[in-house]
Amino acid sequence: MSAGLSAQLLTEIRAGAVQRELERTLPFEQVGWLDEVRFGALRVPVEFGGPGLSVEELIGEVIALAEADSNIAHLYRGHFGFVESLRFQPAEIRKTWYSRVLEGATIGNASTEKGGNALGSLNTTLHTDDSGHQVLNGQKYYSTGTIFSDYTRVSAAQAQEREGRRFAVVPTDAAGVTLMDDWDGFGQKLTGTGTTVLDAVAVEDIAVLERRPGDAESVHEAAFFQLYLLAVQVGIARSALSDATATLARRTRTFNTSASGLPFSQDPLIQQRIGTMSSKTFVAESAVLAAARVLDHALAPSTEAAQPHQAEIAVEKAQVTVPELVLAVTSELFQTVGASATARTKALDRHWRNAQTIATHNPIVFRARSLGDYEINGILPEGLNAIGEAKEKR
Repeated sequence: MSAGLSAQLLTEIRAGAVQRELERTLPFEQVGWLDEVRFGALRVPVEFGGPGLSVEELIGEVIALAEADSNIAHLYRGHFGFVESLRFQPAEIRKTWYSRVLEGATIGNASTEKGGNALGSLNTTLHTDDSGHQVLNGQKYYSTGTIFSDYTRVSAAQAQEREGRRFAVVPTDAAGVTLMDDWDGFGQKLTGTGTTVLDAVAVEDIAVLERRPGDAESVHEAAFFQLYLLAVQVGIARSALSDATATLARRTRTFNTSASGLPFSQDPLIQQRIGTMSSKTFVAESAVLAAARVLDHALAPSTEAAQPHQAEIAVEKAQVTVPELVLAVTSELFQTVGASATARTKALDRHWRNAQTIATHNPIVFRARSLGDYEINGILPEGLNAIGEAKEKR
């Protein structure tokens, strides 16, 4: 099992990224390549037979993969979030699921409901049938990665207890599971995000994971999920910068209004723009890797109980700034080449669309406010863990 992605594999993935974007071809083949080298097992601990990469090392791999194709990096988010959650589960659950992941199993995400559920509650339910087996019913949206995965992790309320949640992990080919590729966003089009319908789906006992809001697991997982998205955004910035420099290297034309009269690649003003893009990409990546190191520290055995909240704080600080930097890079790309960069066949607009789509996942204005409350009043921020209908207006 490889401890990281090879340069050759990343090159092969990137080679078809534009064509997949233009034709809206879901990357089943490329996901197969990654599953074959056990990309999804990178965070399985050494004591369970895995490579045991740190969070920082994994995030570095995610950035590199997102530079090749941000859709593919993004669709593994639910899987790695599930693998993270296993660290806080009972020994039997850890042993079973780590083993499956090492064998190549991947797990998608099915947590969000499109509407009708009050904030803090879920309409998807898990109940015990007459034969004593757990059964899952409901409908989920934004099921990123599920269509590519062997299993999906579903958030559900226990029947008659709509408040709170637990998770049920079910095979994507199980009876009663229907997967739809109906995501219509203008970015991240190839992540397999869509609807998952669950109709009386049987759940094995080892696949029910308890969740206690506010405990170390939920704090860490909330921070990890958002950090993962920031890593994908950094990969997008790196890809935009790479596309800009590659395009400029081939360009021999200029404008009569140019102060230098030189080709764009040698024009000082264009070089300055590229330098600015490079600097913003570096700062964004540095912030994300620094936040990853805080998560690693929070997971250390000797870490104090309060440390998981420091991870959430670090991620929120990065989240307020990184998307802005990445969106600037993906916009400035078009200031380096001119109108030819807008050719549909080049698909350079995908960088901005993808970065903007990811930036909507956790409203930045809420993150900035919670950080301000923490800095002024010492109130620990709460990670994103629920979406639903808001309370009535006062």
